[in-house]
Amino acid sequence: MKIIGIAGCYKRDGITMQMLESVLENVGPENEVEQLYLADHAIYPGSPALEDIVLSLKQADVWILAAPTYWGALSGVMKNFLDCLRQVSLRFDKRGDPHPIEPFRHKHYVLLTNCYAKTWENVVGGTTDTALRTMDKVMTTLGLIKVGEAVQTNTYFLTALPIKKRSELEKLGQKAGISQRKDDETVRRYIELFFIVAGMAFLTMLLQAAVLHILGQTLNFWNNYISFVIIFFILLSLALRFFTVVKHKRK
Repeated sequence: MKIIGIAGCYKRDGITMQMLESVLENVGPENEVEQLYLADHAIYPGSPALEDIVLSLKQADVWILAAPTYWGALSGVMKNFLDCLRQVSLRFDKRGDPHPIEPFRHKHYVLLTNCYAKTWENVVGGTTDTALRTMDKVMTTLGLIKVGEAVQTNTYFLTALPIKKRSELEKLGQKAGISQRKDDETVRRYIELFFIVAGMAFLTMLLQAAVLHILGQTLNFWNNYISFVIIFFILLSLALRFFTVVKHKRK
């Protein structure tokens, strides 16, 4: 397989590059590795550099995107690249809705980011969530499948990755190195949805039974149905929000 590492940062020896290199060094010697430092290229719509990068992306099976989180959002150099990628990597229908094109569909990707925020601050407030969501949105719209992600917090005076984080990145690199291209993940998503719905239904019944037991009351069919639907909807909404927004790594 071919694996491409895309660095959307401004320091060649900074934490972002160390994270990217830790992943790329562990994808396995059997894989071809290409590393791209975005700041070296004049990237704008129609630029020769963008055309060359798109060609490399088409040839790669796994993309590793690494970019720091600045002001709670994605770094400018990576955001600019993703913005320019939009018109050359998607098919738009008559309504302007984007659709994946075959050269990119069903490849895999890994996301890496870091921030100055303290670990507890990121865990509670999700400083890096916006950066990860932005990259996730682009990659999934292009039709790529996620392998994993990693976050390093508290980077203000940090000059080298902690041993624990380096070990995490090594494992992520090994996982990326064996991520064979799939046709899609529909079955896995339906299985996940089944367990989410089953879990929420179980919790709804427990809550409903507990409330009725405390109140010492019973409900007729319609009141029982309405209360079940309301509780189930609230729990399912919270679960879906967690799996689509809050699930990003925060430490």
